[in-house]
Amino acid sequence: MFKKTKLFKIFIILTVILNFFIPIIYADDLNETIEKFNPVTNKTIETTAKQVNVPNINSKAAVIIDRNSNTVLFGKNENSRRKMASTTKIMTCLIVLEQGNLEETITVSKKSAATGGSRLGLKTNDKIKVKDLLYGLMLCSGNDAAVALAEYISDDIQNFSSLMNNKAKELGLTNTNFETPHGLDSENHYTTAYELALLTNYALNNPTFAKIVNTKTYEIKINGYSKTITNTNELLGNLNGVYGVKTGFTNGANRCLVTACKRNNLDIICVVLGADTKNFRTKDSINLIEYTFKNYEPFNIQNFINEQFESWKNNNLNTFSIIKGDTSNIDIKLEPLKNPVIPIKKDCINNLTCTFSCKKILNAPLNINEPIGTIDLYCNNTIISSTKILLNNTINKKNVFDYFINFYKDIKKISKTIYF
Repeated sequence: MFKKTKLFKIFIILTVILNFFIPIIYADDLNETIEKFNPVTNKTIETTAKQVNVPNINSKAAVIIDRNSNTVLFGKNENSRRKMASTTKIMTCLIVLEQGNLEETITVSKKSAATGGSRLGLKTNDKIKVKDLLYGLMLCSGNDAAVALAEYISDDIQNFSSLMNNKAKELGLTNTNFETPHGLDSENHYTTAYELALLTNYALNNPTFAKIVNTKTYEIKINGYSKTITNTNELLGNLNGVYGVKTGFTNGANRCLVTACKRNNLDIICVVLGADTKNFRTKDSINLIEYTFKNYEPFNIQNFINEQFESWKNNNLNTFSIIKGDTSNIDIKLEPLKNPVIPIKKDCINNLTCTFSCKKILNAPLNINEPIGTIDLYCNNTIISSTKILLNNTINKKNVFDYFINFYKDIKKISKTIYF
């Protein structure tokens, strides 16, 4: 009995010690010393090759989109709902930029100062400008700054979350829901890699947002005293072309990273969610970014489709039949593409083909710009784009007078034939 009691006490003591050292739930990367990864010295792929294979990544979900067209260039569970930790703050920052005054000074509440996880270091009754809070939100991922900003805009977190969700609906993000401004784990707080990329793309169109997330270090003032803060984004300043955006970590979300990167004419957003470690998160992001720039290049598909269409039109325009139309003359055109230039795999450019599907027998009346067919652009049996074939003139239905005129013309022709 004594031995059992003694063993039980030892077990309790060990449990307390272990719990002390187990990390609490953060909303970003506070345990920087646990694992370091230098993306400059620890190259993860061979970047000198003309092309690289599709990466095998650790992250549970990931996506790469082209900023110009929102075209998905890589996806892994990109439409699956997942927790997103501090990447939440992309929406928080956006809401404040659209509704707040950056030069206004606010007083930090007790609730904000008591917020745990990654912090800017705010204390109750501290005085700080909204602009400095935004830098604290996006660079060092301050959860206290997130709450302070939410209270500034909407008085409380719940009202601010409603604003976040309204914005998500406005942007068409149907698989995204916010419950907090900071991203600490919550049951109904989620997004998808794809929708997070779409949100980021929208936010980067705001010049102030783009400037903040592209800042490596920044000097803020709290109560008039200066404090220098550093961006948690390990790729910013270390990987060619990276200009933002946001890191994230909680026990529920694991490691997350949203990266914007531009080289030459290709501008992309890379999202990785649920990486097991920071090292994996960094490697996955680098691998995906390098894969994209090695394999894709912007291509003007509008010009290619136009050339194919003109050739097809010349060979097919006289094969159309207009039933009960006041004219047999017909002209057709292409609907302009919403995104005429999109990234295409380099090995696809010489293998592009078009298929045409078009009604050849048409019943009047017909209106200009009425769709009568489609052109689909393929590469290796995969559809890349689709556009409509439209009428380029109006064709009215014959009336009684039209029939009389046609009858008269036919009689006239017959008379001439008989005369000669």
